[in-house]
Amino acid sequence: MRLLPKSAFGQTVMLIGVLLLINQVVSYLSVTLYFIRPSYEQINSLIATQAATLKVQRDWIDDPNFSDALTTSTGIAFFSQEAAQKNELNQATFYKFMSDQVSQQLGEKAEVRISAPLLTEQDTPYYVWLNIETLPDMWIRMPVYGLSDANIFPLTLYLLLIGILSVGGGWLFVLRLNRPLSALQRAAIKVGRGQFPPPLAEEGSSEMIQVTRAFNRMNQGIKQLEHDRMVMTAGISHDLRTPLTRIRLATEMLPDDQEWIKEGIVSDIEDMNAIIDQFIEYARQEQQEKQENLNLNALINELVHNRQSNASSQADGQEARHIHTELNPLPPIPLRKVAVKRVIENLIENAFRYGSNKIEITSYFDEKQHRVVCAVRDFGQGIPEDNLEAMFRPFSQGDTARGSGGSGLGLAITKRIIEMHGGQVSLRNHPHVGLIAEFWLPSEGL
Repeated sequence: MRLLPKSAFGQTVMLIGVLLLINQVVSYLSVTLYFIRPSYEQINSLIATQAATLKVQRDWIDDPNFSDALTTSTGIAFFSQEAAQKNELNQATFYKFMSDQVSQQLGEKAEVRISAPLLTEQDTPYYVWLNIETLPDMWIRMPVYGLSDANIFPLTLYLLLIGILSVGGGWLFVLRLNRPLSALQRAAIKVGRGQFPPPLAEEGSSEMIQVTRAFNRMNQGIKQLEHDRMVMTAGISHDLRTPLTRIRLATEMLPDDQEWIKEGIVSDIEDMNAIIDQFIEYARQEQQEKQENLNLNALINELVHNRQSNASSQADGQEARHIHTELNPLPPIPLRKVAVKRVIENLIENAFRYGSNKIEITSYFDEKQHRVVCAVRDFGQGIPEDNLEAMFRPFSQGDTARGSGGSGLGLAITKRIIEMHGGQVSLRNHPHVGLIAEFWLPSEGL
């Protein structure tokens, strides 16, 4: 179990708490040593002085008239061992440090006990019971008024209150100090997902204001760069389509005896148009599409139904493609419908193209992590473990294991769309055969 917090906020609050705890302990010890202890030393000195005085009057102690007069005027009483037991000597508490100090001042062994009044007894003093070596069979009981006022509960309450207020004030101070940092963290996560939040408010310390200002400039620069990249990609794609269209028109005019040339050129033009479409999709900002609460299973069923409908029109002799689904109940989640359909379509197409003509699609709801999971599995050769992460990079292809073809942008587009929704996508080889492409999406909106 980790005891030290990892965040700067938690570490600062903990540091303030530890420093305050040390301050409270030092204050407590200081008050005890320099205020409470001297008070008890004065009490011990008075007890020893009174005991020494009584020793001098040893001959008068046995006189009943003297004892009664002393008790009436001072409250000091003398008891035998048996009488002291009857007057609650056993309920009195023995204090070693007081006994040692009184013994040192008297020059003989002394035993000091203190009995406290009951809660029901009002205006009753504390009693100090004293037994000295000179009078071994006699207990001297001395009343002490005001001893109860020396309790340290008010001091403890005061120090505790000061500690709570100090920690609370430090917590509020650190919270205010870290609020801009938390906002900066959330904004940085959005930028990493391809989103561009509005400029952050420049508040906090001077260093935090400088960092926030630099982040706002960086955010605007990346946003402008993304816009320029999208415009440039769209322009290049448009410019490429024009000559391709002319080439196709010219191909249609070839004589019938050159049909084999015509088919090859048309096939190449269609491949190039498909690659251009992927370039445009990669440059497109899907954030412009609004989110709506949808069931992922409905999108999967729609795509599977469309593919099975198109399978009936396949050319004769081509092996039929089959999709097996195992869709568990899912809650509606906020989705960009067109973007997520593109993700599922890309994974299905990759599974058919590079894997096998039979694939499986599974979905389920992870209640513990609060997320919806979808997995597409094929039964092909899989991908070497070292190449799995690289497959999500633009223009990466698993040629060595799964054949070639395409632009290598499909998985890069998939990864960006999923991360834009706050989820993750991964590839892993099945323990037996095939590849599993799995992604999850949070069940709550960003």
